[in-house]
Order: sequence, then C-alpha cells, then structure tokens
Amino acid sequence: METHNIMEREFFDRVRNNPKYRELVEKRGRFTTWLSFLMLILYYSFIAVLAFSPGLLGTPLMEGHIITVGIPIGVLIIVLSFILTGIYVQRANGEFDELTRQIKEETR
Repeated sequence: METHNIMEREFFDRVRNNPKYRELVEKRGRFTTWLSFLMLILYYSFIAVLAFSPGLLGTPLMEGHIITVGIPIGVLIIVLSFILTGIYVQRANGEFDELTRQIKEETR
C-alpha cells in the first residue's frame, strides 16, 4: 500500500513540475477570471441601474407599448452569459484539452 502512495505522489510531483501544467493553470486561471469579471460587471451594472435608477429601465421602448428598456437589456445579459460560456467551452475543448493531453503524454 505504501508503494502505491509513493508512486502516486511521484506522479503528481511530475505533473506539478511540468512547465505545461503551470502554463495550463495560468492560462485557464487568467481566462476564467477575465470571463467571470466581465459577467459580474454586466450583471451587477444591470442590478445597480435597477436599484438606483429604476425609471431608466422602466421606460417603455416605444410610446404606448408595455415592453420596457429593461426587458431587452435583461435578455441581452442572459444571451451574453450563454455566449461567454460557449467561448469558454470552445477554448477548453481546444487549447486547454490539448495542453492536458500533452501533460499526460509527458508524465507517463
């Protein structure tokens, strides 16, 4: 049992010491931070406008219509969240998966 733990530890040490692993962690971390920050800015800006200037989002799009400015903006934020998720998935399935594959090959 002790031999198995030593082998596991050695494997994890090889992975952690691999420069491509550090590259993967750094790139993925920067990218996810950037996407999260962008989504939080969009969402909290919408909430802040709603809280501090509700009349702005409550303004009808056109005279006599019940659809307000806030509805398309809210829908846009939801659509943008799906787009940002798609951007992450595309990069994760491409660049990040390729780096992971290379790391696996080099640590065998």
